[in-house]
Amino acid sequence: MDDLMLRMLRWGQQGYSCAQILLLLALEARGESNPGLVRAMAGLAYGCGAGRAACGALTGGCCLLAYLAVEVDAADRPVECLPSMLQELSDWFEARAGQAHGDITCEVIVGESGPAASRHICGAIVAETYGKAMEILTASGVAP
Repeated sequence: MDDLMLRMLRWGQQGYSCAQILLLLALEARGESNPGLVRAMAGLAYGCGAGRAACGALTGGCCLLAYLAVEVDAADRPVECLPSMLQELSDWFEARAGQAHGDITCEVIVGESGPAASRHICGAIVAETYGKAMEILTASGVAP
């Protein structure tokens, strides 16, 4: 198990959700802390609470891209290519989740697997989403 997975596991054991973990990684990459933002990301967990919306790994990954993909001279203005970056992540996630689970909603991805199995499923998806987001940022010339 690599360092990234250990940090993710530790945050998961502390009760952080998929979307929160992705933002914790983004904040960590920038050497920042923002407890209010991390707390707000809990609203994306388990498909916005009911399981029927998009997986928090996807929505959290989109938030991660938006947080990290900012103009060098203006930290509050996203890079011009952000919409295409978000589309690339969404397309990738739909293909990945669609192939593996049949849909991108939390209730379909997690299914009736129970808490222990869902942690394993979710952990893998969060790690893959983080990796894909970093790949998209790098290919777009945006340094995390």
